[in-house]
Amino acid sequence: MKKKDPDKKTGLGIIIAMTLLIIGVILLTLGFAELIIYILKLCFGHVPTMPATAWLMIFCVILGIVFGRLASSLILSPVTKLSRAMEKVAKRDFSVRLQTKSLITEVQDTFNNFNLMTSELGTVEELQTNFVSSVSHEFKTPINAIEGYAMLLQEKNIPPEEQSEYVEKILFNTKRLSELVGNILLLSKLENQAIPAKKEEFRLDEQIRRALLLLEPKWTAKDICFDIDLEETTYLGPESLLLHIWVNLIDNAVKFSEDGGSIKMGLKHKNDNIVFSIEDNGCGISEEDCKHIFNRFYQSDSSRKDEGSGLGLALVKQITELCGGSIEVKSVVGKGSQFTVTLKKE
Repeated sequence: MKKKDPDKKTGLGIIIAMTLLIIGVILLTLGFAELIIYILKLCFGHVPTMPATAWLMIFCVILGIVFGRLASSLILSPVTKLSRAMEKVAKRDFSVRLQTKSLITEVQDTFNNFNLMTSELGTVEELQTNFVSSVSHEFKTPINAIEGYAMLLQEKNIPPEEQSEYVEKILFNTKRLSELVGNILLLSKLENQAIPAKKEEFRLDEQIRRALLLLEPKWTAKDICFDIDLEETTYLGPESLLLHIWVNLIDNAVKFSEDGGSIKMGLKHKNDNIVFSIEDNGCGISEEDCKHIFNRFYQSDSSRKDEGSGLGLALVKQITELCGGSIEVKSVVGKGSQFTVTLKKE
């Protein structure tokens, strides 16, 4: 059964309404003509002979003027108002909003859509400004460090152990700068959907174990033990992107755990979903910080700003949502944090 085209239905309704309006105008004009003739007969006893078409033309002109003024008020005035507002938007003034008392639904919808557009443009402008400001700040820190240690190396008679320390600092900040650039580019591509989500079938549990092995030097140095329960799971999705999720979450858990701490990881099948959870017994995150930790460049622990850029969890959230999943965090200050990633089974 074919569905009726709503555009055709609307067009037919407009045609019928216009036809009825024209018929109404003609009848009203003829009625006014008869009324004027009747009044003139009562006052003067006779009326100059005028053909009905002449009366029709006179009253059509009068009604045309009235309807023209009405159309100008209902249609042209909102269009002019919208045009002036668009000129302001073209000058990057996204604070402009339009109000209308028009009874025409299309005019109301147009104004509402315009207000929605300016609101979204204002949000994008603010995000872009904050992003550029944050990027500039994050780039400035490692660059200044590299410059400072390079200047120290130029000094004469520097002990070999100090030279080695300065070189290590330069290499550390160079690596940090490289990771920052890579994360910014990846996040930008994800947000602009420049990376096609090429889906491949792979073992999700094995990928998580591989991510854990990549970070072995870090958790070995802190003598951290793991309680791992990963169910065998085959998943269809972007394999290379998903690796970023597990590396970032495990890295954060290790980073914020005390020496000799423990981390619990699990991968379960729950209804039509695949649920990964990672829980540490570290310093925890405050309730206020939990609201912002997935924002770009946000770092809840200011004392550890030199250990990251604040882009890891933003990437995790972006990739998770790209896969149609979600991520949640539960945390208690002083007791630890738990991150839960939920992915839909294909």
